Amino acid sequence: MNADLPPGLRSLWDLLDHPEPAPRPGLSLARIVQAAVEAADADGLDAVSMAKIAERLGYTPMSLYRYVNSKNELLLMMLDAVAAVPADLEEPCPDWRTGLERWCDAHWRMLRAHSWIVHLPVTGPPITPNQLAWTDRALAALHPTGLAEADKVQIVLLIATYLQATARLAAELGQSARGESIAAYSTLLGELVDGRRLPALRAAIDAGAYAYPGDMLPEERGLDYRFGLARILDGVQALIPPVLS
Repeated sequence: MNADLPPGLRSLWDLLDHPEPAPRPGLSLARIVQAAVEAADADGLDAVSMAKIAERLGYTPMSLYRYVNSKNELLLMMLDAVAAVPADLEEPCPDWRTGLERWCDAHWRMLRAHSWIVHLPVTGPPITPNQLAWTDRALAALHPTGLAEADKVQIVLLIATYLQATARLAAELGQSARGESIAAYSTLLGELVDGRRLPALRAAIDAGAYAYPGDMLPEERGLDYRFGLARILDGVQALIPPVLS
């Protein structure tokens, strides 16, 4: 590979053709990344530093620098480690929309399972093997549309940005997006909003727009991405030549 990459990222790409042997006892890149992912899953990105991960593994911080050049490089490796593309995205779909919906569902599950992802600093466009594999699968889902390649790339960027922003909002809202908190907020709005001053908002409150449907299961309550995604995909549909749509 001739691409100019930092040593740690280069190793991620090299592993595609030369898989790492089973880890031996002692320190290794795989153990460092796994420990960092476990720390972030449990306590967020504040728990990830070279010193804290070294302590978690029982080594000195300098020992980690033999495998990872910086914290930012470690964060990219963590992202690549949890971003393996699920096998069901390789299965055929009846149409482009179903394919993108499946892609988004898998992407959403990944973002919610590792909520620290949405707080990673943006240091550049996707560059790790698994990041680019996700992009590839989304572009493949759009192949039947006949759209220009540049349009497909913009659509994937739009959808990924939307999912990322919605997942970040969901992570930051936390328990305040659950059923009890939403019910309390709806009640509070009902007490505060005067229909003479804010008639449109009052109508939305009275229609139950700020409450979860009564038949929605508690485990399903929370900020969701599907309404917004449907509107984005409706817009994509409008771009597709009628003969192909």
